[in-house]
Amino acid sequence: MPRLLFVVLLASMTALLALPAHARHGSKSKGHAKSVEVAPAGPFDYYVMALSWSPTFCETHPDEDEQCGHKGYGFVLHGLWPQYESGSGPQRCDTDTRPDRRTIAATLPFMPSKRLINHEWSAHGACSGLDPAAYFGLADRAFASVRVPPELKAPAQDVQTQSSNLRDLLKRANPNLRDDMLSLHCSHGELVEVRVCLDKDLTLRSCGKRTRSGCPATAPFVIPASK
Repeated sequence: MPRLLFVVLLASMTALLALPAHARHGSKSKGHAKSVEVAPAGPFDYYVMALSWSPTFCETHPDEDEQCGHKGYGFVLHGLWPQYESGSGPQRCDTDTRPDRRTIAATLPFMPSKRLINHEWSAHGACSGLDPAAYFGLADRAFASVRVPPELKAPAQDVQTQSSNLRDLLKRANPNLRDDMLSLHCSHGELVEVRVCLDKDLTLRSCGKRTRSGCPATAPFVIPASK
C-alpha cells in the first residue's frame, strides 16, 4: 500500500474512534428514535390555579370512583400551575421525588384523586422548585384563598347562567378579584373550570399574556348540579 494512502486511512480511523458511540453509529438507534427533553425546575412568574367543577368532570368520567362516587363535590382543585408572563409555563421538569402517603392524604380533601395528585406533581409541581409536601401545602392554601360563592357551594339543581353573571358572583365573593385575574372554561355548553391567577405569595394578580376564556361571551351555559 502506498505510504500516503496508509497515512490517510490511519488518520480517518483515529478520528472515527474518537467520536462518541452515538455519533459513530448514527444519532438514532432502535428503541431510542426520539429523545424526551426534560426541563429543569427554574424561574417562573406566577401561578394559575385551576378550579374544576367536579359534576361536569364526573359526567364524562363516571369510573373515577374517588372523585365521582356521589360525594357531592362542587369546585375541586385541578392544579396549581407555574406560568410565564409571556404565556404558558414549564412542564414535566426533572425530579426524583413523588408525593408520599402523608402528602397524598392531606391533599385528597381538595384534590380528590390519587391519580390526579400524582399527575399534577409530575406535570406542574416538579417545576415549582418545591418538594411535594411544600407544593401541595401551597396548593391547599391557594384553594382556600378563593371563596366559592354561596350559590355554587352545592347546588341541588342545574344552574343556567352567563359569563358576566358568573364573573359577578365570583367577584362579589372575592372583592379583590377583577376580570383580568380570571378566566372561565366551558365544554358542550357546561362549565368545566374557573382559572384564577396568583402571585407566588398567593395574592390575586392579573393574568399574563395569551390568557383566554373558553365560555360563551353572551350565550347561556349550564353549571351542573352537585350530586
